[in-house]
Amino acid sequence: MTLALGDIAPDFKASTTEGPISFHEWLGDSWGLFFSHPKDFTPVCTTELGAVARLKPEWDKRNIKPIGISVDPVDDHGRWAADIEETQGSRVNFPMIGDPTLEIAKLYGMLPAASGDTSQGRTAADNQTVRNVFIIGPDKKIKLILVYPMTTGRNFQEILRVIDSLQMTAKHRVATPADWKQGEDVIIAGSVSNEEAAKIYPSGWRSPRPYLRIVPQPK
Repeated sequence: MTLALGDIAPDFKASTTEGPISFHEWLGDSWGLFFSHPKDFTPVCTTELGAVARLKPEWDKRNIKPIGISVDPVDDHGRWAADIEETQGSRVNFPMIGDPTLEIAKLYGMLPAASGDTSQGRTAADNQTVRNVFIIGPDKKIKLILVYPMTTGRNFQEILRVIDSLQMTAKHRVATPADWKQGEDVIIAGSVSNEEAAKIYPSGWRSPRPYLRIVPQPK
């Protein structure tokens, strides 16, 4: 299954470190940060899970629910969590999905259908494509897909920046330029005519080109 931006994130039922969930019901009206790991007790993922745990105040501020998935069983996740807390200084404070049958990894297109139906005997290299980040909106649609190699730790500050852009542009008819950060100028969306823009921004805008209309970030 190939997923694209704007698709409904596939629903599923799963066991997690915080009990059984039905994914869409668990998300509720929140945004979701769904990020995957090829195997438990892997070094880069250990640092990533600690980083997400430390960022809890930032997720809470943005109404984001983080949830992780590894293709190993939930019992292994519990033992891994102890290592994460000891080595990263942060207790995992969000659910981790167990996917020992590979069903969810395949549902989200992270493993091919021919991968079998068990995580037993599989190495991290066998599962190296299970390294995705999906940002999912309250409408259950996929807003962002990132795929990282196993050797590169994810940049959660960048993920926060993208979430800030996604949440603002969902409310206002604007887009964010390259390297944009919270509080900086934004661009009036191309779908907004000049007549409409004049009503929304009566103070006007900077326009170095007719198609590039720059305004302060909406409050």
